[in-house]
Amino acid sequence: MITITDKAKEKLLDLRQKENRDEHYFVRVGVAGGGCSGLSYELNFDKELKADDKVFEDKGLKIVCDKKSFLYLIGTQLEFSDGLNGKGFVFNNPNATRTCGCGESFAV
Repeated sequence: MITITDKAKEKLLDLRQKENRDEHYFVRVGVAGGGCSGLSYELNFDKELKADDKVFEDKGLKIVCDKKSFLYLIGTQLEFSDGLNGKGFVFNNPNATRTCGCGESFAV
């Protein structure tokens, strides 16, 4: 399962509204090759489900992930960090054995 914190939920709902996307849009998380550690996180809004998608709901928000990415993201919690040292959205991934300094890429 992939979960989100309350603060991440608030920020995602705010962004969805600012981008004029209605409640039919869900949060899509994924993994792509690249970044300094080998794999990069992806996060965007989508409204098209694919055949191999895994669908979750946490705190009333629908979260979707493709099957391949899910293998890397099992147990991940998405949070949002702001403030002086804030990084924006942060993936707390228990499967990552190494992450880069910016937190946008990882290795397993």
